[in-house]
Amino acid sequence: MSKVYARRRLSILAAFTGLIAMAGIFTGPTASAALPTPVSAATARTYLASLSVKTENRTGYNRDLFPTWITISGTCNTREYVIKRDGSNVVTNSACTATSGSWYSVYDGATWTAASDLDIDHLVPLAEAWDSGAGAWTTAQRQAFANDVTRPQLIAVTDNVNQQKSDQDPAEWMPPLSSYACTYVRAWVQVKYYYNLAVDSAEKAKLSSVLSGC
Repeated sequence: MSKVYARRRLSILAAFTGLIAMAGIFTGPTASAALPTPVSAATARTYLASLSVKTENRTGYNRDLFPTWITISGTCNTREYVIKRDGSNVVTNSACTATSGSWYSVYDGATWTAASDLDIDHLVPLAEAWDSGAGAWTTAQRQAFANDVTRPQLIAVTDNVNQQKSDQDPAEWMPPLSSYACTYVRAWVQVKYYYNLAVDSAEKAKLSSVLSGC
């Protein structure tokens, strides 16, 4: 093999390798959360304008007043259902427990290969819902809210990020990955609108600010 031909082959191989690497950049994470698509920013702005603005009241709150997790399908409870929905190549056993798979957390951009590294976040936290009007609901209504897989309310994310969020609203906490901000507030407003929950003044100001840039 001539030296010229060998150099040409190496050049072609290097170019091909570069194209593969670039393809990886553009395709991004192979596993991403499948949160039900929230309403558009325009619709969210309309919804937000109609929400009542009230001072929050946590008197009487207890997490046990929002029963979780319930059976969603077959042997799968709400957590197991969302874990399976939000991952890639998820394998479950007969009890619907995930034994393998890959999960991309849209809050912080981390990818995990163990379901134990994930929490199921209530996008609008249960305590926040209580503060905003759920204290007047029946237990059945609170159970429906806590296990809602139809609205963009439940999502699998990195456990310690979810714990950092705790029960804070968008005026107090936003996902560390700023590229997810618009999706997050659109989902927040949709859930609050659907369940006729109020917002406080700081919360509304933050939601309005983020939505104005979406």
